[in-house]
Amino acid sequence: MDEIKWGMIGCGNVTEKKAGAPAINKVAHSKLVAVMARKMEKAKDYAQRYDVARWYDDVDNLINDPEVNAIYIATPPDVHLEYTKKAMQAGKPVYVEKPMARNFAECEEMNKISRETGVPLFVAYYRRTLPYFVKLKELIDQKIVGDVRLINIALHWQPYDEEVGENPKPRWRVFPEISGGGHFHDLASHQFDFLEHAFGKIKLARGISRNQAGLYKADDIVVANFEFESGIVGNGSWCYTINKEQRIDQGQIIGSKGKITFSFFESSIIKVETASGIEEYNVPYPPHVQQPLLETIVKDLRGEGKCPSTGETGARANFIMDEITGK
Repeated sequence: MDEIKWGMIGCGNVTEKKAGAPAINKVAHSKLVAVMARKMEKAKDYAQRYDVARWYDDVDNLINDPEVNAIYIATPPDVHLEYTKKAMQAGKPVYVEKPMARNFAECEEMNKISRETGVPLFVAYYRRTLPYFVKLKELIDQKIVGDVRLINIALHWQPYDEEVGENPKPRWRVFPEISGGGHFHDLASHQFDFLEHAFGKIKLARGISRNQAGLYKADDIVVANFEFESGIVGNGSWCYTINKEQRIDQGQIIGSKGKITFSFFESSIIKVETASGIEEYNVPYPPHVQQPLLETIVKDLRGEGKCPSTGETGARANFIMDEITGK
């Protein structure tokens, strides 16, 4: 492929800044040429705001558009398998939002289709290429805190505004039939994908998931222990119903010579503590966080490089989360 001409399925929030036209059109040899939404007026509005040539309200029409040679699936996970299958059977590479699907079994089916058709599959685990996490992995690889012994994760957030009050209207992320789980599946997927990218495969993961607050039917608290093939062990806690004063997003990498403290979502600071003292690195996120990963996808499709986030790597996060939640 020379020029990557994207067709995008879904015109939600993720396509307004993180990805979509703002990121796709800034990558060399890449252009968004068609969009699809279930409501035609939404697709038309997006297309006109971002100077996209064509818009649809039918997924088959977008996938079969002869000008489109790659598909970006920017929808909730419940249709990822269906749309990936349609696109690959049409011979068009797929870039799918995370989590890759609702569960590991669906991910496996997507990878099976990719193998059978020979059509590439990429997943939006963009932290693999974000400068902040590239720097973090560099510090890990340099053994700046020695041999890693333990990883701690704490992600405790207050409920979203629409989940509380007299007339709550939770969004799709807390409906398991759509998302595969709750906020844990949405956010921990990023965390486990990066951890395997940095430390290798997790061979054992166990946990407890419960709904304590009753704001919605998905789990709202998860605790877990996990072990990497290398022997590194880790633990984590995820709670989405605390008060905002106790909000925390913190990861700790504890080694034989020190500790690295970092954030998965909210801070641009990486803090390294050793016997020599404390050193901080400030690595801000770029304006469009998926752009660095999209650049690797375009190079991969053009035969100029390799994307680090594929269907095979993307499925692993679902496998780990299924193991933890007992699905």
